[in-house]
Amino acid sequence: MGPMEYIKSKALRLGLDSGGLAMAAPRMLGTRSVARWIEPKSSHESPELEPIAIVDLTRITQGAMAPSKKAGKKTAGTSATKAGKGVAKADWKEGFKKKQAGVSDMTLLTTISNESINENLQKRWQSGEIYTYIGGVLISVNPFKDLGIYTDAILNAYKGKNRLEVPPHVFSIAESAYYNMQAYKQNQCVIISGESGAGKTEAAKRIMQYIAAVSGGRDSSIQQIKEMVLATNPLLESFGCAKTLRNNNSSRHGKYLEIMFNSHGEPMGAQITNYLLEKSRVVGQIENERDFHIFYQFTKGASDAQRETFGLQGPEAYAITSRSNCLEVPGIDDVKDWHDTIKAMQVIGLTADEQNNIFRMLAVILWLGNVQFTELDDGNSKVDDTSVTEFVAYLMETDAALVEKVMTSRVVETQRGGRRGSVYDVPLNPAQANSGRDALAQAIYNNLFEWIVSRVNISMKPRGAYEQLIGVLDIYGFEIFQNNSFEQLCINYVNEKLQQIFIELTLKTEQEEYVREQIKWTPIKYFNNKIVCDLIEEKRPPGIFAALNDACATAHADPSAADNSFVQRLSALSSNPHFDSRGSQFLVKHYAGDVMYNVAGMTDKNKDSLVKDLLDLVAGTSNRFLKGLFPDRPDPNSKKRPPTAGDKIKASAGALVENLMKAAPSYIRTIKPNENRSSTEYDNKAIVHQIQYLGLQENIRVRRAGFAYRNTFEKMVERFYLLSPSTSYAGEYTWQGDPKSGCEQILRDTGIAKDEWQMGVTKAFIKNPETLFALETMRDRYWHNMAGRIQRAWRNYWRYKNECASRIQRFWKNNKEGLVYAEVREYGHKMLAGRKERRRFSLLSYRRFMGDYLDVGGQSPLGEQIRNACGIARGESIHFSMRIQLLVSKLLRSSKPSPRFLVLTDKGVHIVITTAAKDGSSQIMCERKVPLVTIKSVATSSMRDDWVALNLSTVTEEGDPVLSCYFKTEFVASLMQLTRGQLSLTVGPTVEYAKKKDKKQLITFRKDETILHDDVYKSHVVSVPSGEPPSSVSRPAAKRKAREARPITKGKLLRAGGPSGPRTTTAAKPKPKPVPLPTQSTTAPAMKYQAPTPAAPTPVSAPIAAAAVSAPKLAPVAKRQSMGIPPPPPPPPPPVLTPVEEPEIPTYKSLYAFEGQEGEMSLALGDIVELREKDENGWWMVVKGDEQGWVPSNYLELIPPKPKPAPVAARRAPPGPPLAPTPAATVIAPKPKVPIAAQSIAADSSAKPIAVFPGMGGANGGPAPWKRAQQMSTEGDSPDNSAPSSRPSSTSGTKPPAPAPKPKPKPPGIASKPVPNIPGRPPIPGATKPIVAPARPPAPSAGGGGGSGPKGPGQMDLAAALAKRAQRLE
Repeated sequence: MGPMEYIKSKALRLGLDSGGLAMAAPRMLGTRSVARWIEPKSSHESPELEPIAIVDLTRITQGAMAPSKKAGKKTAGTSATKAGKGVAKADWKEGFKKKQAGVSDMTLLTTISNESINENLQKRWQSGEIYTYIGGVLISVNPFKDLGIYTDAILNAYKGKNRLEVPPHVFSIAESAYYNMQAYKQNQCVIISGESGAGKTEAAKRIMQYIAAVSGGRDSSIQQIKEMVLATNPLLESFGCAKTLRNNNSSRHGKYLEIMFNSHGEPMGAQITNYLLEKSRVVGQIENERDFHIFYQFTKGASDAQRETFGLQGPEAYAITSRSNCLEVPGIDDVKDWHDTIKAMQVIGLTADEQNNIFRMLAVILWLGNVQFTELDDGNSKVDDTSVTEFVAYLMETDAALVEKVMTSRVVETQRGGRRGSVYDVPLNPAQANSGRDALAQAIYNNLFEWIVSRVNISMKPRGAYEQLIGVLDIYGFEIFQNNSFEQLCINYVNEKLQQIFIELTLKTEQEEYVREQIKWTPIKYFNNKIVCDLIEEKRPPGIFAALNDACATAHADPSAADNSFVQRLSALSSNPHFDSRGSQFLVKHYAGDVMYNVAGMTDKNKDSLVKDLLDLVAGTSNRFLKGLFPDRPDPNSKKRPPTAGDKIKASAGALVENLMKAAPSYIRTIKPNENRSSTEYDNKAIVHQIQYLGLQENIRVRRAGFAYRNTFEKMVERFYLLSPSTSYAGEYTWQGDPKSGCEQILRDTGIAKDEWQMGVTKAFIKNPETLFALETMRDRYWHNMAGRIQRAWRNYWRYKNECASRIQRFWKNNKEGLVYAEVREYGHKMLAGRKERRRFSLLSYRRFMGDYLDVGGQSPLGEQIRNACGIARGESIHFSMRIQLLVSKLLRSSKPSPRFLVLTDKGVHIVITTAAKDGSSQIMCERKVPLVTIKSVATSSMRDDWVALNLSTVTEEGDPVLSCYFKTEFVASLMQLTRGQLSLTVGPTVEYAKKKDKKQLITFRKDETILHDDVYKSHVVSVPSGEPPSSVSRPAAKRKAREARPITKGKLLRAGGPSGPRTTTAAKPKPKPVPLPTQSTTAPAMKYQAPTPAAPTPVSAPIAAAAVSAPKLAPVAKRQSMGIPPPPPPPPPPVLTPVEEPEIPTYKSLYAFEGQEGEMSLALGDIVELREKDENGWWMVVKGDEQGWVPSNYLELIPPKPKPAPVAARRAPPGPPLAPTPAATVIAPKPKVPIAAQSIAADSSAKPIAVFPGMGGANGGPAPWKRAQQMSTEGDSPDNSAPSSRPSSTSGTKPPAPAPKPKPKPPGIASKPVPNIPGRPPIPGATKPIVAPARPPAPSAGGGGGSGPKGPGQMDLAAALAKRAQRLE
C-alpha cells in the first residue's frame, strides 16, 4: 500500500473529507509535510483525491500565512487567537495562484501505465515544470529553452531541505546526495542517463553548481578546488562535445567526476575519468553535424599572433571543419566560448607554454585534414600540394620529406623463420593514404584529450586527506542512427551496463533483499538486461567483443578479410534471442530498442593502433610535447596481443560499474521530448518509447510496493538512538539489549505507525521517505535543544562571571583607585610641609584629587570646546582643569579678579576666557598659554587662602599670572609632578609677582575673622579667615557599616538565600552505565573514574568506649567521701550491640487504579510499588518490577514496615544498698556533650546533580529549583511539608481523588531516565547534592546505660533515673 492508499484508507475509517484529510495527514504519517488535495482533472489520476502542492507543516501548525504586499508580515495566528480558533482564515487570493500541473511524484498516480505517465509528464512540461519524481528518482524532460530555474535565489531555497519540502528539482537530488554523504558517512554518486540530447550534460553541470555553492569552506585552496571543478565544464565541453543532428552540445565522450570531501563537507580535490572519446568525428561528420567545438572556436577566436604562428584561417578553409557544411549553429557563440575556454585553462592552471602546445596540436590536425592525394597512372598516390605537408612538418618540427613519404608509402618487413627478412617500401593508393592520414589525426587528438584530462587531475589532486566523495556520471546517451558502427556499439554497451546497475539496485537486488530479510512483499515483474550485456561482453560463450578480437587476430593484415571473419564468427551467436545476423549487418535488441550495426570497418576500428611508419614519424620529431603524447609504443617483438578498443571500453565499463556499486546512487532519468530541439513540440510516440525502455512503469510499481529506506540494526541504532529515552541519556548510548530490540524501541518511542516499518533479519525497513525525514527532523531538533541548553548555561555562566567581575571592580575602584588618588593627595600635603593653613573641607576623608574637573579630556560639550580653543590634541593628557579667578590689571585702575578656565597639560598651563561675540553668543578662546619650561617658581601664602602666583623665568608684558583656585594644593602638586620637582615653592605672608615686564608687585595677606567664606581681594590685600593649623592631616577614612556579604543570586544562578541558604536533599536516581554503540569496537574499554573509597572506621570495643566517655563524669572517690556523698551503685553491663541495618525501602499500595501517560506508570488497584523519589509537587517516582515512572502520591498508601525483633538485653547486676537521705538537694552535674570526631565524606557519583545555571532543568526534567515554590522547610525532605492540595483528604471514599495538579517533573519520560556515568571523566566537585546519611544509633551515654537506640525491656537511661531520684529527695 502506497502513501496515498494509506491516507485514503485512514480517511475512510475516520470519516474525513478532503479538507479533514489534509489536516489529519501529518499525524498519520508523522512528518513535517502534508499534501493539499483537490478534485482530479484527468481520468488517469485518482478519482477522489490528487496532491497538488507540498506545504510545510511547521507553517500550518504555527498558523502562519503567506505575507501579502499590503499587509506586510502579519500572521494569521494573531487573528485566529483573537477569534478563539486555531485555524487561519482562508485567503481569497489563493484562487489566483498558479495551480500545480499533474502530480509531482508519480507514485501517487492511481492508474499506472505508460500512457498515464506520459500524460502527467506532458502536463508538467507544457506548464514549465520539467522535473518529476518517482520516489527518489528524478525524471527530467528537456525544455529546450531557458526557464530561469537555476538562479542563486532558487539554489538557496533548496539548501537544507528534503525533497518533500520543495518542488522537484535537480538541486534537490544534489542536496540529498550531499546531506547523505555528511550524515551517513557514505560515498554518493549521481547517475544521469538518457538519450543523446535529453539534457544529461546540463544536469551534471547543475549538480556541480549546487555542490560548489553549499559545500562551504573559506580556505583559499578549497575555493580554488571549487573554481577548478566548475572550470572543467567549459574546458571539456570544448574538446569533448560537438553538434549532432539531435543535440547542439552532444557529449562525444563519457565523464565520471569524483569530488573528494573532508570530514567537514569541504571539497579537498577532484578526479575525472574519461570514457571512449569518439575520435572518428575528428576527420568525418555527416551533413549538418560539426566537428568538436574547439576547432571552430580556435579558427574563429584565435589572436593575430596565433594566426601568424599556426597559419590559421577561418573554419571554411579546412576540410575537417567545412566538410559537413555546418559552420554556424544558432545559440552557439564560438568566439565567446573560446574566451571561456581560455579562462578555464587559466583557472585549471595550464601554463602559457602548455596552452601554446595544445594549440599547435590543433593546428597540426587542421592542416593534416587539408593534405589531399592524387592518383597516378600506376594507381599509387601522390601529395596534391606539398606546401601543406611542409607546413605540417613545420608544426610537427620534423622533416617535410619524411612527412610526404610517410603519407604516400608504407614500410613492410618480411620475416623468415623468426629471423629478420627484407624491408620494402610499399606505395599506397589514395584510399590507403587517406586512411593513414586520418589515423594520425585521430591518434593525435585522442591522446591530446587524454593528456588534458590527466593534466586537470594533477591540478585538482586532493589537498589533504578526504573522508567521502560524490561522483557525477555524465556519459553519452543511447544512440540509434541509420549507419551504426563500432562507436555506437560501444556507446550502447555502456548504456546497457548503466541500465543493469539501475535494475540491480532498484529492482532485482531490492526484491532479493526482501526475500532474504523475510519482509512481506509482492513481487514485481521486470526485464533484466543481463542477457544483452552477456551477449556483448562474455568470453565463454564468446560474445560480440570476443568474436571481434578473434577476427582481428586471425586476419590482421587485410581489413576486409578481418570483417569477413567477424561475420562468420557472429553466426555462433544466433541462438541468443536478442541477436540476429543479417549478412554484412547484425541486429542487437537493446533495452532501448533494436539497433542494426554495419560490420564494415569494425575490425579496423577495434585494432586502435597506428602503423609503424606513423609511430616512427612521431618518435623522430623534435617537439617534446608531441612525443610525450605517445608514451606507450607497442613492442614489435612482443607475442602478447595489445589491448583492442573493445578491451579498453569493456575494462573501463567494468571499473565504472565497480565504482558506482561502492557508492549510494541517486538517479536522474532524462527524456528528450522531440527530435527537432523545439520548445513547443511534444512527441508522444517517442516519449512513450523512452518511458518504456527506461522502465519507469516498473520503477513506480516497485516504489509503491517497497520500502524507501533500509539499514542494519546497528546503523539505525547508531543514527537514531538519541530519539528514545530508553536508549540514551544526555547523548550517551545506554541500551543494554541487542541492536534489533533497541531499534524496535526507538521506532515505538518516536510514535511511528507500525505499518510504516518492518523488522527484517538483519535490517530495519522504513516504508515512506516522509517517515525517514521525520526521524531526521527529530534528531536535528534534539541537537538544537541540546545546543540551546548549552547556550543558556553559557550565557548564564557569563552572567555569573560578569556579576562577580562587577563586584571585584567595585571593590577595586573603592580601594585601589582611591589609594591612587589618596597618594596624590598625600604628595600635596607633604609638599606644603606644614607651612600653610588648610581648609577644613580639604582634609575630609572622601576628598580625592581627580584632576580633570571640567572633563576636557572627555566627551562633554564644554570640555570639547575648551580643548578645541586651546588646540590640545586628542591623545594629549589633561592633568588638571578647573574654573579659577585670574588677577587682571586694568589701565589706571587697580587689578581685579576675573573668571577664567585653567587647563594643565604635559606642555603648559592654558588660561581660557569666555567672551561675547558680535551676535550676542558666547565664545571660548585661549587667552594665554604658559609653557612649563618658563615657570621658575610657585608662590603662595601661609594662610588658608586660594591664591597662587606663577613666577616666570622670562617676564613678558603680561606679567606673571596670579590666580585664585579652590583646589590650589592639587594644582600645585600636579605642576610639581609634571616638572619633576624642579620648581621652587615659596610659602610666606606675602606673594611677590611681576605685574609687568619691569614692575614688581607685592600681595599682602591678613587675617580677618569677619570673612565668612573664602577670602576677599582688594588692592593687593587679601583678607582671609583663620584655617586649620598647618600641621593638620587628613581625616581618617570613614568605617563602612558592617554587614553580611550579599550572595550572588542575580540571574537565577543560585537558589534563594545564596550558597549559605538551606538545602533540600533528594534521593539520587539510579544511573545506568553507558555502553558502546553496536558499531563500535569493544576491545579497548574506556577508562572509568572511580571515586576514592573512604577509610573504614577502626572498631572500638563497647566497654572501652563507654569507659572512655564516662570517665570525666565521675568525681574522685576521696572527694565524694569528703562531701558525704555515698558511692553510686555499680553500673549495669552495656547492652548487646546489634549490627547497624540498612534502611528499608518504603513500599506503598495502590488505593485506586491509575492510567498513566508517557513517562508515567499505570497502576491497578492493590499494586505494590517501591518508592524511589518524592517531588514536592505531589508526584512520586516509584518502581514496580522492571518498570519505573511517576504516579500521584495521593493514590498510594504506605505499607507499615514489619516489626523488628527486640535485641536481647543483658542481665542487670543486683542493686546496691539504698542511699541515705541528705538534707540538702543533691546537685547532679550536667551531662557533658560527647565530642563528635570530624569525618571526611567521599563524593557520591550517583547523587543527583544540582541545577546551578538557569536553562538546566530540575530533577527528572522538572522545573529548575529556583522556579519551584518554596514548599519544603529547612528540615528538608519530610513528605508532610508538601502542598496540602497534593494529599488526599480521605482514603476511605469510593471515588479516587484527583491526581496532584501539574506541573509535574516534565517530560515524564525523561524523569525515569538514569544518569550515565561518562567514561573517562570524573564527576565535577560540588555539582552533586549531599546525600543524607542513614540514621545511626548515637554512642553510648556516660552512664553506660546505652544510647537512644533500641533498649531492652525494663531498661532506662541512668542519667534520667538519677534525675528522678533527686527530685524525690527534694
